Amino acid sequence: MVYENPDGVKIGLEIHVQLNKLNTKLFCGCSTDYHNAEPNTHVCPVCLGLPGSLPVLNRKAVEFALKVGLALNCDIVEQTQFHRKNYYYPDLPKGFQTTQYDFPIAGHGKVIIDGEDGERIIRITRAHMEEDPGKLMHMGSIEKSKGTLINYNRSGMTLIEIVTEPDMRSPKEARRFLDKLRSILEYLDVFNGDLEGAMRVDANVSVMGGDRVEVKNISSHKGVEKAALYEIMRQKNFIRRGDKVVMETRHFDEARGVTLSMRTKEEEHDYRYFPEPDLVPMRVADWVPGVQKTLPELPDAKRDRFMREYRIADMHAKALTSDIKVADFYEHVALRVCPGAAAVWVADILKGELNYRDIGVHAFKVEDMIEIIELVIGNKITERSGVEIIRTILDNGGTPKTIVKEKGLIKVEEDIIIKAVTETLEENPEALQDYLDGKEKSLNFLVGQVMKKTAGRSDAKTTRKMLLERINKLPQK
Repeated sequence: MVYENPDGVKIGLEIHVQLNKLNTKLFCGCSTDYHNAEPNTHVCPVCLGLPGSLPVLNRKAVEFALKVGLALNCDIVEQTQFHRKNYYYPDLPKGFQTTQYDFPIAGHGKVIIDGEDGERIIRITRAHMEEDPGKLMHMGSIEKSKGTLINYNRSGMTLIEIVTEPDMRSPKEARRFLDKLRSILEYLDVFNGDLEGAMRVDANVSVMGGDRVEVKNISSHKGVEKAALYEIMRQKNFIRRGDKVVMETRHFDEARGVTLSMRTKEEEHDYRYFPEPDLVPMRVADWVPGVQKTLPELPDAKRDRFMREYRIADMHAKALTSDIKVADFYEHVALRVCPGAAAVWVADILKGELNYRDIGVHAFKVEDMIEIIELVIGNKITERSGVEIIRTILDNGGTPKTIVKEKGLIKVEEDIIIKAVTETLEENPEALQDYLDGKEKSLNFLVGQVMKKTAGRSDAKTTRKMLLERINKLPQK
């Protein structure tokens, strides 16, 4: 199937990733552990931009940036350099941002995602280092704010800005790219995506060959998808009315699900870039071999290995390796029980229950998962009972052993199932006749009734088989 894109939708992303696994900021010794601190308590003359203060580059930050560039299949520049990006905004105390311009540390990379019609390559234009500005806190909505507070705690935090080509053809592809990017970054252990401000996205959206519009500072993957959907609709409506889409910068109001005009789009010359005089150029090509050795097994490589070593389906391998914590959890389980059964239980059942409750895999114990799978494989409980145990543990705690005992989940004997089958057929003559008349769905109803009588302790497959055997023995009318 070839994905049709009749509206000519093009989406490119600029992702600002905070490398918050560092102990200190990019150019000073201030702690990066500021997220629960009082405003303006993790600051110093350097990150406040006070006159006479001089930056000192964090070497570990450069190594982290190189790891990101290599993981995104980028070329690493021979020599990189910092520039001053000049603009005035209250969250930027120096009046300029220290960033990279002509010589970004990495570029010309790619990430493979599941597109609308199969795997799709999203090109990475560049990945460069820069410092994070402070945080503006509007008193009310951005349109009707009565005032603005500024917290400089995050000012000077290490950012890597990842810029893509406009290769995404739908909001769904944009979200999938962000999911894949976050997965790669978590495998690298360079950032914690659960922290506020860890990943902020600007989305560049255009339709029908028109000018692009930039939607700034979207804070979630779901928000990017919603903002792009709204912006596509807004631009298409503009064009249908015969109006011209103006290149501008817009803000996404997540509460209302709309984008609002902020200002006309700046061009590069508006920022008056020039080399940062207080930081010398760096030759980083020599660092690459050493950094390359520190790279972990990344999601795509782990997926291939899981399929090869554990002989599991591609669908399960993708689901398991999209989150490094889930991948590690699965591997611990698969080393103790049947890998195929473990893939089904972790990828299909446990992940579904965790996602429903919006919690991580850390909420479940490896030993409990192993015990549940062993009970099912050993034919001591039904699959339905296994799911019930998982839900009970997540909602109320407990262990598989105690839950099985308290709820009486051990499988019933065969003669009890036969008795339940006989009673069900006697009590539901209309459903039986419907099945005999060719209505297959009636059999599912009868299976459900038998399982209800056995409190779910008979599995559906066995119940169905016994029902059919009993029905086939009935006298023909």
